[in-house]
Amino acid sequence: MAPTHSHSHGLTQGHSHGPATPHPAQAAPWSILRMTVLARLGAAVAVSAGLWAVVWLAMR
Repeated sequence: MAPTHSHSHGLTQGHSHGPATPHPAQAAPWSILRMTVLARLGAAVAVSAGLWAVVWLAMR
């Protein structure tokens, strides 16, 4: 007698939508679209400075 194989791997736990339906939208804790222009500019400068610091350290 051949062993039976089940394709149910317990992945249906916590899902409340069908397999063909996309996941429902979730509220984001923050959004760059809600930031002011000055906050976006400050974040861009901070990220740029961090990346330049990595480059500077790599070239030492």
